[in-house]
Amino acid sequence: MLVVFQVIVLIFAFSVHESAHAYAAYRLGDPTAYMLGRVTLNPIKHIDIFGSLIMPTLALVYGFPLLGWAKPCPVTVRNFRHVKRDDILTTLAGPVSNLALALICLVLLIILKHAPGVGLGAVQTAMVLGLGYREGVDTTNLPAMFPIALLLYYGILINVLLFIFNLIPIPPLDGSRILRYFLPYKVEQIYSQIGSYAMILVFFFAGRFIFPIFFDPLLYVFNFVLRSV
Repeated sequence: MLVVFQVIVLIFAFSVHESAHAYAAYRLGDPTAYMLGRVTLNPIKHIDIFGSLIMPTLALVYGFPLLGWAKPCPVTVRNFRHVKRDDILTTLAGPVSNLALALICLVLLIILKHAPGVGLGAVQTAMVLGLGYREGVDTTNLPAMFPIALLLYYGILINVLLFIFNLIPIPPLDGSRILRYFLPYKVEQIYSQIGSYAMILVFFFAGRFIFPIFFDPLLYVFNFVLRSV
């Protein structure tokens, strides 16, 4: 059930992420993704079978970070009035949407936490299970609001993870699309070619070396606010 909850949240997070890219591009003058129906939260429009379903499932089974990807949002940069600026803003819209989702989940959890009677217990148990501490956790007689609390807490975990992951400057992640504007042409060509190989290394080693540097401090802030407010 925990795996099912995580996959549900991940697919929704993908949909929001890609919709944000598409909507930002549309507002900045490029209707390509809008005309293809990508400004929608319908996951069918965004799901990549391998990246959105198979890879996250393998990650969960083998204990890797819950990572994956959706269908890339098509962008025609020549439609932008200010190509560099507008493409960077369109690219940032995806990760920023995930951070915004994490903040919304935090606010909803704080409201739920203060619900009379059962809110605090539901949120505390959701935090413990969400962080992976399952041994010795009493799951009997859980409050009726517990599934909602668990979904919301996974909403924080997964969206913070996607926010950090997508800003890693390795092709084809969003961070690389921004970095390439600041590289010399020849360097940018080499950089794009090695991206697919670097992604393999990121998938296997990000959980141990990269995410603890960026993910852990940001998640600590969310957890601190949730416990304190």
